[in-house]
Amino acid sequence: MEVQEVKNIVSTARDLLVGKVPLPVDQCQEITRALIYKFLSAEDATSVDLGGAPRYFTGQHAECRWDALMSPGQTANEVDRLYRDGMALLGRADVMPAIRTIYQDAYIPYSDPIILRDFLRAIDRFDTDDTEKIGDAYEMLLQDLGAQASAGQFRTPRHVIDFIVAVIDPQKHETILDPACGTGGFLASTWEYINRAGRLSAADRGNLARNLVGYDISPTMAMLSTVNLFLHHQQQPVVSVYDTLTSEERWNDHFDVILANPPFMSPKGGIRPHGRFFSNSRRSEVLFVDYIMGHLNEGGRAGVIVPEGVIFQSQRAHTQLRRLLVETALVAVVSLPAGVFQPYSGVKTSILILDKTLARRADGIAFFKAENDGYDLGAQRRPIDRNDLPAVRAELSEYLRRLRAGDSVDDFAPATGLVVAKERIAEGGDYNLSGERYRENDKVSNWRMVPLKEVAKEIKAGFACGKGIVSTTGIPHIRPMNISENGQFTWQGLKCITEEDYAGKESYALLPGDVLFNNTNSKELVGKTCHITEYIDGGFSNHITRIRVNDEQCDSAFLAHVLHAAWRSGTFQERANKWIGQAGVNTKSLSELQIPLPPLEVQREIVAEIEGYQRAIDESRESIVALERNIADTVAQVWHS
Repeated sequence: MEVQEVKNIVSTARDLLVGKVPLPVDQCQEITRALIYKFLSAEDATSVDLGGAPRYFTGQHAECRWDALMSPGQTANEVDRLYRDGMALLGRADVMPAIRTIYQDAYIPYSDPIILRDFLRAIDRFDTDDTEKIGDAYEMLLQDLGAQASAGQFRTPRHVIDFIVAVIDPQKHETILDPACGTGGFLASTWEYINRAGRLSAADRGNLARNLVGYDISPTMAMLSTVNLFLHHQQQPVVSVYDTLTSEERWNDHFDVILANPPFMSPKGGIRPHGRFFSNSRRSEVLFVDYIMGHLNEGGRAGVIVPEGVIFQSQRAHTQLRRLLVETALVAVVSLPAGVFQPYSGVKTSILILDKTLARRADGIAFFKAENDGYDLGAQRRPIDRNDLPAVRAELSEYLRRLRAGDSVDDFAPATGLVVAKERIAEGGDYNLSGERYRENDKVSNWRMVPLKEVAKEIKAGFACGKGIVSTTGIPHIRPMNISENGQFTWQGLKCITEEDYAGKESYALLPGDVLFNNTNSKELVGKTCHITEYIDGGFSNHITRIRVNDEQCDSAFLAHVLHAAWRSGTFQERANKWIGQAGVNTKSLSELQIPLPPLEVQREIVAEIEGYQRAIDESRESIVALERNIADTVAQVWHS
């Protein structure tokens, strides 16, 4: 089977299900069970052909085997009955644990025998003799699990997983954990990596299967992970439904190797962990790194993907975590491109490489940067001919080799990074783990100051329309009052105009990434700026200037913060020209404004840090409101008692 044929079958199966099973993760589950069902039937048939006995569909249950389901004489209702009976059979207690996990409590979430029969006929096109193609189909299904994004779970691209596994180099005798395994990408890659490394005996494979462990809080994800490993020829996957951050049941289990891409999202109110963590935090990414660091055996090592907040946010829990990392376990940081997790998220991430033994030997931390990973950074992630990961892997591996051998790293000068002394990282007490910060610290004055026009693709003023009304219906016409004094866009006081007034002005619609600058107002308000994060089908007034940047040079959110900070510092009061009681900064004057332009990665770090502060402010405000409400309730109770 060709890859395109596999894609077509998967697409057909999903199209048949979508009207009955709308969520991608549920579609994946249905397709997964059908694929494995056919695969197990084929195993039974092969066993019989070789003179053995069937293992799954035995005795009176032979009528449930796949070829019986696909018999031309079967009615849709009979297919429906037999398939349901077959799944119940595979979920029974005496079937091997991996299969029982997949089918236990399984049911068909719709009642439409014709759709079910057509769906199974689509699955029948798979050649189950080629397990690699079944694996390909499964990988394609996992790519469609966009529903994970709501839980901060983003499927890790396989080439990034393989990179981390190769750098950490797990061995057949070691215990290995993924504490947030999702669909099992790290576990499957590790299984394949160790099997490729050398010929394994049956005993070796059995030990490895027992030593390769996955946890996930979601029963669905645990099931999908089990399937993934099963399709990679691991007959007894050890994947458990387990809440890593709040359960203490397995707290005393430690591992030689931990590999993970933990969830980035914390629920409203935060995680509520037990009291055995080092970190006093409710942020999931902080707690997972804490867990990983604390559950490595002495001499253990880990590769973990983290969002940029872990790298440089100045909240106390983040700083304490980084200090512990630097002092006890961290040996290297690999900065990944911002689009690695597209289309689910544009969040910027890095890989932390931990090794407790090497951390004691090293006086510094190595920082590496991959600007390209072999794919463009758009939502489609199309292949390109630029890939820094092989070079980073080679240089990182050489750095680790030197540390293990006790060789000097004084002359180690990687083309993709740098080594920074731990003493320097500790200066100031924030333990910032951004390599670019240290590269630029010696020459911060060399950050270019450039005119705004150098990074702007467009600087465009809006149009006047005095006929609009303050309303929530009609076509939005954005005005200065829609830019708050804290630099946020607000719908409060929205003015709307008619379609007739908007005719011919469609080019004024706002796109995510647009920057809005208040160009004319009372003098003290000129320069208020905000960043647009959603599409707005409307326009903006002539008191607003829209700026669109070249995103290969400048992060639009960074520019919005820079301009708003300039407003706060009074920069535009000095520039504003006074006329008829108003002040303004015209397009030409704005285009010549000099702005600082650090490297793009540093811009994004600054934005993330500011957004972290804003989240902390918002959370504090919510706490204050809640406390005020409690005070009012207490007073009311006293008054009425």
